[in-house]
Amino acid sequence: MKAVTAERLTKKYTPEKTALDGVSFSLNPGEIFGFLGPNGAGKTTTVKLLGGMLTPTGGTCRVLDLDPAKDPAAVHSISGFVTEHAQMYDNMTGMDNLLFYAAVFAMPEREGKRRAQELLEQLDLTNAADQKLSTYSTGMRQRLSLARAMLHSPKILFLDEPTSGLDPESARSVNELIRRLAKEAGTTVFLCTHQLRYAQEICTCYGLVDRGRLLTVGTLQELRSRTTSTIPVTIQADRVPADLGLQSKEGDVYTISVSEEKEIPEIVRAIVAAGGNVYHVSARELTLEEIYFHFLENASKQEVSQ
Repeated sequence: MKAVTAERLTKKYTPEKTALDGVSFSLNPGEIFGFLGPNGAGKTTTVKLLGGMLTPTGGTCRVLDLDPAKDPAAVHSISGFVTEHAQMYDNMTGMDNLLFYAAVFAMPEREGKRRAQELLEQLDLTNAADQKLSTYSTGMRQRLSLARAMLHSPKILFLDEPTSGLDPESARSVNELIRRLAKEAGTTVFLCTHQLRYAQEICTCYGLVDRGRLLTVGTLQELRSRTTSTIPVTIQADRVPADLGLQSKEGDVYTISVSEEKEIPEIVRAIVAAGGNVYHVSARELTLEEIYFHFLENASKQEVSQ
């Protein structure tokens, strides 16, 4: 069973305003899916459709074979949601907030308290457990929001900019927790962000979206293969044979493009066999940011040509 699916999912707020236009993708359990695009791209609308907070204008979506539009309560019982700006109760302590939401999820009181204490410790909030939320910093509120979403051990976790406002150490703790949830608990993470470098570090697959349209979807390697068929390689060496086809860049630094990484050792062996010395070899693959702008430019060109 797929964890999340969307088939030509469409949402129109007015006849002139289309927030989501025929988006299709499917996610396996345990994947960390980066849904990436700028503000206004349709990320939040997609999450609201998957959470049953909005009804599609066209197409369908399912969360663990549940229809969010028909059974939003069932979807929420197996899902956790973290928005960019955590909304909880300022006049309650961190612990009381978590215990309140544990009751909302119909968790037994003892289990709710155990789970709350466990999450507060994992997210480095134990010392602030008895402080009112009004005293929390933005980063602390964000971490408590993540704890709230994870209280009932959801099978699907929807995250909107989960490290927004966090210091580097806190962000690292959150990222480690996300990876552990996906790997050990099989939790599917649907992560919305416009921070492409961050997404490249933590996600296992990606959907690139712009102005409500899905540009492409796949793993990083799959996206790279759709962008270019070659890998640029830089080699620092002396006495390089001319017949290898390396292009001199400066001094003893050369460049060459290869189709596969397995070609690189063959080049190195050829240089050494010819009596040369190899000091440095590096293959530069496209970053997620470069891939995103490649697909964005292609989409713009297609619009102009139509």
